[in-house]
Amino acid sequence: MSNFCNKNKFSGNNAQINPGNTVKKTKQGFASKRLSGGKNSLLTFAPHDSIIISMIPKERTLIFLLEIKGLCKSYRNYKVLDGLDMSIKKGDVYGFLGKNGCGKTTTMNIICSIIPKDEGEILLGEDGSGGIRIGYLPEAPALYGYMNGYEYLGYIAYAMKLKDDVDGRIARALDITGMTEGGKRRIKGYSRGMNQRLGIAAAILSEPELLILDEPTSALDPEGRAEVMHIIKDLSSTGCTIILCTHILADVERVANRVGILKNGRLAAQGSIGEIMDSYRTDSLEIVFPEGDDAGARRAMELFEVSGFAEKTEYFQRTSMAVINVRDAYEGMSSALRLISDNDIKIKSVRLSQPTLEQVYLDIVGR
Repeated sequence: MSNFCNKNKFSGNNAQINPGNTVKKTKQGFASKRLSGGKNSLLTFAPHDSIIISMIPKERTLIFLLEIKGLCKSYRNYKVLDGLDMSIKKGDVYGFLGKNGCGKTTTMNIICSIIPKDEGEILLGEDGSGGIRIGYLPEAPALYGYMNGYEYLGYIAYAMKLKDDVDGRIARALDITGMTEGGKRRIKGYSRGMNQRLGIAAAILSEPELLILDEPTSALDPEGRAEVMHIIKDLSSTGCTIILCTHILADVERVANRVGILKNGRLAAQGSIGEIMDSYRTDSLEIVFPEGDDAGARRAMELFEVSGFAEKTEYFQRTSMAVINVRDAYEGMSSALRLISDNDIKIKSVRLSQPTLEQVYLDIVGR
């Protein structure tokens, strides 16, 4: 899909956006442009800065719905993306993780042709022709407060030139996001959570095959986060492929089946949560010794260090606790207990501690 991306360049930061325009040139640049993916391809901007690529879908069986190869992007002398490779399978809920400013939003904007790439390929669909529909929710959607939800989605449908069953599409989008009643109210009275749900409704109005959500739960309270997570699960159950860009690891663990961690312009890790946890985690044993029995604790530490099963050992005299990092949790537990028993060393308790995705993530991005 390199040809698809290469020809979708936009210039100027002050372009005036008008719904339905194919090419609208101002003194500052271009507002929108017809895509090069075929005569039926149209790129349209919605007022909340979302973007949907509407194309006639083809019958096909996909392995990857989206493949990114060698993607590079620089802003002056700062290289944000440096040969990024990423693959997303049809039906994935893909957690796209990384520190603030590492290039997640830049990647999403390039996929949607909002900004141009410097190098690389973006392949959408089996043959890379781009024949799929994409919905995009930016981190902070700008909504028109004087409209109600139904009016806003009607305007979005007009901007996207949707003509088939528009009222039905709006009703379904509001139902999926739990905004059927809320859609009757003026947007200026919405909570932050309602704003996000209406933004998601706008992004799914074209019934996209690929939905990109950039920080959809940012700054939401626990109830608002739970509502958005429920929507993502419902959309995933329909077969929609979702990219979830977020820094909230708990949300990723709740809904994602695959994860990519961006670091220094490339993926430092990609795979299922289980695969990443198995590849990067280090389990640990926490052994508590009787208070005052420093001699027994030191003897145990010496045995652990020469036994071969321990990768790292630490003893905290104040709490009488030893922490032993092990590669194989259950082999390490068996070996530690055997050494303790064979050498008649007294302990109060032993516990296996396994890291969370957040700990593994911090270990990866912190290296």
